Amino acid sequence: MTAASAPLVDVIFPCLDEEGALPWLLTRLPVGYRAIVVDNGSTDNSAAVARAHGAMVVAEPRRGFGSAAHAGLLAASAPIVAFCDADASMDPADLPRVVDPLIAGSHDLVLGRRLPTTRGAWPVHARIANRALAILIRGATGLPLRDLGPMRAVRREAMIGLGLQDRRSGYPLELVLRANAAGWRILEVATPYAPRVGRSKVTGTLRGTITAVKDMSRLLAETRRAPNTSHDDSGVDR
Repeated sequence: MTAASAPLVDVIFPCLDEEGALPWLLTRLPVGYRAIVVDNGSTDNSAAVARAHGAMVVAEPRRGFGSAAHAGLLAASAPIVAFCDADASMDPADLPRVVDPLIAGSHDLVLGRRLPTTRGAWPVHARIANRALAILIRGATGLPLRDLGPMRAVRREAMIGLGLQDRRSGYPLELVLRANAAGWRILEVATPYAPRVGRSKVTGTLRGTITAVKDMSRLLAETRRAPNTSHDDSGVDR
C-alpha cells in the first residue's frame, strides 16, 4: 500500500465464527477505512471469507476478546484505529460517528453508546448488566458514560502507550480506565445497534455476560483501590 493510498482508519474486527456476517460487514466500510479481521480461533470459514472481501486477516490463537483486539491493534498501521464487533450488530457505515471527533482534534477517545434498532437487538440480561456496570464506571471515574459499547475509536500510538494488560472481556473497560487516568478527553456518542447475525459468544448469552461482568468488576475494584480524578473535558452526545 502506497503512502497516497494508506488508510486513515484501521477498523479492527475481533472474530470468532462470523462467516455469515462478514460479507455484509466488509462492504459497509467508508472510503479511507481498512478492515483488519482478527481470527480468534474460528472453526468456520471466517478467515477465508474475510480475505475474499479484501480484509487483512490476523490469526490470534489465544482466546479472549482482549487478545484478539490487541493483536489487531499491533497489526494496524493507520494513525486512527476503530473497533467494531464482527457480528453485524453495528453498521461500519456509522464509524465516522466515533472517528470524526478524533479527526477534528476535540477528543482522544470516542465510545459508541448502543441504541437498539429493534426490541430484540439487545438481550434483557445484557442490558441490565450494562446498566449496572455503567453506574459503577461513573462512580469510579466521574465520566458520564451510559454504555461500554463495542464501537470505539482512538489514536493508535496513544492507545499502545497505555500498556493495556487485560486479554479477556475487560479490555474495553481497561482502555476507558487508563485513558481517564491519563487525562484523555473522552466522548460518548449514539450508535445504532441491530440484532446480530449468528450465535453470540459474549453478552448475547447469560454465561458470556457473567464472565464479562466478572472481568470488568475486577478492574473496577482495582480502580477503587487506586482512585484517580485527573480526567477533564469529557462529554455525552444526547
